[in-house]
Amino acid sequence: MRRRNFITLLGGAAAAWPLAAHAQQMMPIVGFLHQGQAKQAESFAAAFREGLNKSGYIEGQNVTIEYRWAEGDYDRLRQMAADLVHRKVSVIASVFSVACLAAKAATSTIPIVFVTGTDPIREGLVPALNRPGGNVTGVTFFVALLGEKRLSLLHDVLPAAKTIALLINPTNHVVSENYLKDTQTAARTLGLQIIVVPASSEHEIDNGFHTMAEQRIDALMISPDAFLLSRQDQIVALAARHAIPTMYLQRQNVVAGGLMSYSGDLAGAHRELGIYTGRILKGEKPADIPVAQSTKFEFVLNLKTAKTLGLTIPPDVLSIADEAIE
Repeated sequence: MRRRNFITLLGGAAAAWPLAAHAQQMMPIVGFLHQGQAKQAESFAAAFREGLNKSGYIEGQNVTIEYRWAEGDYDRLRQMAADLVHRKVSVIASVFSVACLAAKAATSTIPIVFVTGTDPIREGLVPALNRPGGNVTGVTFFVALLGEKRLSLLHDVLPAAKTIALLINPTNHVVSENYLKDTQTAARTLGLQIIVVPASSEHEIDNGFHTMAEQRIDALMISPDAFLLSRQDQIVALAARHAIPTMYLQRQNVVAGGLMSYSGDLAGAHRELGIYTGRILKGEKPADIPVAQSTKFEFVLNLKTAKTLGLTIPPDVLSIADEAIE
């Protein structure tokens, strides 16, 4: 190689280095704020990344994702949200209502996209669904508003049941109070009594099931909560040990041995969260993007668990199940 050519090539490479470094620095950063655990929510995080991919963003190539997992400790969310703001992320993608509210409290300028099972107007996330305004928009699958339907299905399977326990995490008052109120309203219509069982730790869950067994509770429902979801294996095992028919929040609980679940399309909601995040990265404003509402719901039964509990699923209930695990 001639010396002149070598110098030219070397000079070109040297000029490219700062450009490459600048491009890397300019890669947008998305903050992913979740109130649960990475282990339980990894499939939903993957759905979020899938949504980003559909918008043209691939983690590590043209977007960086900063993950923050509160692992059910809601007191950590405020600090985590503040840290993402300090990092000057381009968008905060927040999962479930407590994380969404922490993100909103942390910034009024950085765009926030949420996925939540609550009513976003009722929780104060947005003033309207069609024109959310401000720096916040997102996706709701109304899982926290399904208490009436869950209770109705549980009543159809157990028509003789009169006393239903509701396991709630009292530290998650944003969701638990509204869910309890809606469930109690539905219970009065069906002539049922709701017994509140508070639990915010592994030990309290154990004690709660011991109390339910002593009081001969007919059945159990689980309030939407990241901590309670993170204790899936413990709750399913205790429900089996004490032979308590239980209505769960997600299909995964039924696959793990729970009796039944009725839920929104969580994976689809997380994909939409990724798509919305991509739209904002491309320049759209949250104020102009309507809140998306999931309309897909899934009813899952575990027939093996029903048999173990000595239950016969009525044919009309079985006929409306989206999946019956044998």
